Amino acid sequence: MTEERKMNKSAIQRRLIPSYIFLIIVCFISVFPIYWMLTAATNNTYDVSQGKIFFGTHAVENYHALLQRADDTLNFKGGKGLWKIMGNSFLYAGVQTILCIFICSLAGFGFELYHDKKKDRLFGVLLLAMMIPQVATLIPLFRMMSSMKLLNTVYAFILPAISTPFMIMMFRQNSRNFPPDIMEAARLDGLSEIAMFFRMYMPVMKSTYAAAAVITFMNAWNAYMWPRAVMADNRAATMQMLIANLAGGYTVDYGVLMMGVLFCSVPTMVIFFVLQKQFAEGITGSVK
Repeated sequence: MTEERKMNKSAIQRRLIPSYIFLIIVCFISVFPIYWMLTAATNNTYDVSQGKIFFGTHAVENYHALLQRADDTLNFKGGKGLWKIMGNSFLYAGVQTILCIFICSLAGFGFELYHDKKKDRLFGVLLLAMMIPQVATLIPLFRMMSSMKLLNTVYAFILPAISTPFMIMMFRQNSRNFPPDIMEAARLDGLSEIAMFFRMYMPVMKSTYAAAAVITFMNAWNAYMWPRAVMADNRAATMQMLIANLAGGYTVDYGVLMMGVLFCSVPTMVIFFVLQKQFAEGITGSVK
């Protein structure tokens, strides 16, 4: 009987070999761009153009060249330009993330736990807004920010994105897993509706908050079109705008460009890896 089980196990393993090979190939294709970015950041333009995929010896040179290009963009000295631009990106993305997840979670909380037919119709209108492309709203939003004299400020960056239909939909759908008995018990204990949101809803929906924070931060960090339109002052530049400047011009230093892309990619990768478990739970609608 033991021999028969071993033979069956071996047969199953042999049948899984093609699947393992396929997964290995897919993983390699997925990881290779990141590996190429790392190696390109350590090589010069010639090596990158020739397709060199091994680590080089120009990492320090590319780093100093990146500092110089960032200083030239902001008219800074001493290598402070890059950190100023990084600070701008963190400020814009951080403030937008905090406001967006708070406002959208409050909206999702109200739509699901206090829903009626009128709110359902309003939610349907919000879903229709998801079909409108960003470029269609670019000019009206720009004129609105210009009339409010908010250009070149953090407000112009974050205000259009502090509430998005997708985030509201995400919180509303995940709120369906929120135990209604908790609400009833809280009301019996005399808690107000706002207190229930902060003391009951937010702790229970922490996985959804983590997933929303990852998505919102990545979208804000990677934004280029809207910041380019409203941030005319170079001192308000973001990392994406710096990368675009590095890629522009008649000649492109690919080593410096990849070093800039590396600096731009690290924060989002760190945040995702730190919150990946909560992100997976939030996307699947898990409630703890």
